[in-house]
Amino acid sequence: MGERKVLNKYYPPDFDPSKLPRVRRPKNQQIKVRMMLPMSIRCNTCGNYIYKGTKFNSRKEDVVGETYLGIQLFRFYFKCTRCSAELTIKTDPQNSDYIVESGATRNFEPWREEDEVSEKEKHKRSAEEMGDAMKSLENRTLDSKREMDILAALDEMKSMKSRHATVSIDSMLLALQQTAAEKEKKLEEEDEALIKSIVFNNSNNYVKRISDDQFDDSSPSEQPSTNNDKTSNINAKKQKLSEESPHDDPTTTTKDAILHSLTGEGGFCGQLGFEG
Repeated sequence: MGERKVLNKYYPPDFDPSKLPRVRRPKNQQIKVRMMLPMSIRCNTCGNYIYKGTKFNSRKEDVVGETYLGIQLFRFYFKCTRCSAELTIKTDPQNSDYIVESGATRNFEPWREEDEVSEKEKHKRSAEEMGDAMKSLENRTLDSKREMDILAALDEMKSMKSRHATVSIDSMLLALQQTAAEKEKKLEEEDEALIKSIVFNNSNNYVKRISDDQFDDSSPSEQPSTNNDKTSNINAKKQKLSEESPHDDPTTTTKDAILHSLTGEGGFCGQLGFEG
């Protein structure tokens, strides 16, 4: 495979690299590199947002005259994805970050603000402890208390995790089945108690309540129907029979049935003097 791709080079026995002519290159020569955007920025020309991780073909060069503790700074040139305006960033080894030099502005990043706030608090604390021994002692006491609280919380989490680790799947399923059975039994007991609390008509404890209207209707103050009322009832029955069959002469059987019905009204015909 190496021979096919011609990756190995042949050097003759009399090859002397010192005899090769030296090529003079400029001190600040730009190199084409492929890079990814280390931050999210916005183009000042067209307002396009370019997000972190976007790939670019950029040109890299050394920043002349700028170093940090002997570390060389680098500058990168690339173009906007929409308007092709040239944008420039450079490295910032002091903060382990990058700085936008021209052509764009960096978007707001909340974690950078949090880091800045924490750095300000550290500087402020160091300034307060500079000439006050009591303040430094108080701060150390608070730090130790905070560490103890954190360790206690960690121990509690570890113990909880160990308790959960000892629980097996079978025991969990068994516990779930037991709880389901207990719930079902409780529901059955509640249903039985509800059924027992209901009193039916045929039970011994059932007492029928008589309404006031019914009590008034069945009161002993009512007088029995008089003979005149009975007579009117008999006449009404006779008229009804005559209307039903006005042209047909009733047979003997029909007459006997009518007389039997009239005489059956509590012996009313006997009381009036009629004989059957």
